[in-house]
Amino acid sequence: MPPPIPLPAGLTTRPLTTADAPAVFEVMAASELADLGEVVIEEADIVADWQRPSYDLATRSLGVLDGDRLVASAELTHPGRADVSVHPDVRGRGIGTALAGWVHATARGLGASVVGQEVPEGSPGDRLLASLGCTVRWTSWVLRLPPDRPVPARPLPEGYVVRAATAGEREQVWTVAEDAFLEWSVREREPLDDFGATVWERPGFEPWHLRVAVDPDGAVAAVASLHLDGHTAYVDKLATRADRRHRGLAQALLADGSAVARSHGASGLELSTDSRTGALDLYRKIGMETTSVWVHRSADLTGPD
Repeated sequence: MPPPIPLPAGLTTRPLTTADAPAVFEVMAASELADLGEVVIEEADIVADWQRPSYDLATRSLGVLDGDRLVASAELTHPGRADVSVHPDVRGRGIGTALAGWVHATARGLGASVVGQEVPEGSPGDRLLASLGCTVRWTSWVLRLPPDRPVPARPLPEGYVVRAATAGEREQVWTVAEDAFLEWSVREREPLDDFGATVWERPGFEPWHLRVAVDPDGAVAAVASLHLDGHTAYVDKLATRADRRHRGLAQALLADGSAVARSHGASGLELSTDSRTGALDLYRKIGMETTSVWVHRSADLTGPD
């Protein structure tokens, strides 16, 4: 087990539990509001991640408490990927540095050779990780389509249909998405049950959230997974089978998802992409605008502790 972390007097630590989801959300939301001027995290994001069968909160999370109040948290959501957040009220006291040490020790214990986290570019978290020697591996952008700007229509190839996915197509959805993501993401394939925990088992999921483009043979050729955050529809996953690309399926799914979301009360469309995918120009071409920039900073764990 990683050693106890050094913290200011009066603060205590313990592993997180599922009952901490609202408190963790509050810490993350306060941090994002301070750094970005808006909140992009949802409590459902946290719950969905925590309910993955492979994730063990007891060994891969740590909460920092001031009395009964949670003021910071750290998680190894995957062996090489962390989420650390410190409430703005308690920044500057060494809590983030201590949690970074816990993350590195815990990730080493899980056999990871590198561990990183996405933080808003130029934020206190970005500066802290840079001071600890963490380097930028990739850049991510959150993009938003203005409410008065529809996604340009893209005709489907003959015989293709865009619609809501059926329950019987969920394994195909998982295969298409994971095959596409693993072309540029260096990680193990996510198990179907873990994938489902963050998609069709995510709190608030409705069948219309999961969209597919089906080819003339009835096979899933492209997928889009949506969820609503207030009046904004967020495209969480968008992927096309390698042998069905360059036919406009991704843009057709975005147009479809935007229209369906608007019919359910959404007024805007958001998604994120990063520099590993090469998709930024596609989203800008259809009129999406960058609302925030994030960097993935990581530490090499192969050297001495």
